[in-house]
Amino acid sequence: MQSPLPVRDGVNATRLRLPDEGPWETAMDYMMHRWGHIDPQGIEDRFDAGEIVGEAGIALDRSTPMQDHTFIWYYRTLPPESRIPVELNILHQDDHLLVVDKPHFLPTTPGGTYIQESALVRLRNQLGLPDLIPMHRLDRMTAGILLLSTNPETRGKYQVLFEKRQVQKEYECVSAAEPAPGHPAVDFPVVVRNRMTKSRSYLLAEVVDGEPNAETRIERLRTFDASGAPNSGAPDGGAPDSAPDVDGGPHRRALYRLEPHSGKTHQLRVHMASLGLGIVNDAFYPELLDKAPDNYAKPLQLLARGIRFVDPISGSPVEYRSRLELSEAR
Repeated sequence: MQSPLPVRDGVNATRLRLPDEGPWETAMDYMMHRWGHIDPQGIEDRFDAGEIVGEAGIALDRSTPMQDHTFIWYYRTLPPESRIPVELNILHQDDHLLVVDKPHFLPTTPGGTYIQESALVRLRNQLGLPDLIPMHRLDRMTAGILLLSTNPETRGKYQVLFEKRQVQKEYECVSAAEPAPGHPAVDFPVVVRNRMTKSRSYLLAEVVDGEPNAETRIERLRTFDASGAPNSGAPDGGAPDSAPDVDGGPHRRALYRLEPHSGKTHQLRVHMASLGLGIVNDAFYPELLDKAPDNYAKPLQLLARGIRFVDPISGSPVEYRSRLELSEAR
């Protein structure tokens, strides 16, 4: 359902569904029930100013009966936010698409404590494009290629590509060169398939029994020690004959290419962890760490490297690739 209120300061108006029944006589009574303990005067002021609207943009006042509207829209009061010290880089822009390199730590869309400090709101304000909409999402901690639609009239053509899985994505990550103790050796390339689920009330994604709904192809590109120097010994840059020095010497790591054939939440992080190869600086998998302030010097070593598809407007194959590099892979 399209909002009757325009985007303001890069942020969409909030939509609220009014209940079919209850002890509230007016829409304002219900809003006071929900949020009156936070800002009762602000709610009254918005009704008086006609800033809360129903269907067709009809302004509500203090006496509007609750049953007059099913949905109402209003602008939230946005709390001040500290700027996240990262920048977006525009890679491509035309009449239909915007392609950017999203940095680590910046969420794709507004949510929680991040509203103005999201890629979508930043770009809407920077480019003056209130109709900008992301075609897919990257986790806040994942960097790389992000596609956004600039044209509502052609947006559906690109959405169909994602819905029908006609978009090929490629990621890179840095992890240990060998699985953690207790995990078997891996013969690369390998395809991981399992069934994943994630509820709104549970922070982590889980692997459960059942028909697989998540699949990732994983390839090891090269190995190196923690200082970034490539290892020698294996034809693919893989494991040399000697074991890593566990007493303080160089720890062997590897750069991996990940090709997901599904799009479950945290899929790549879960699949790497399931092999005993948790991604460097992952605070969720294989072990959930205590919440801590963002450490901008230690971003999650996961990058959306590229995306390719047949453009539905031109009919030609296109590919967009990130110009970012994983800090631990240098």
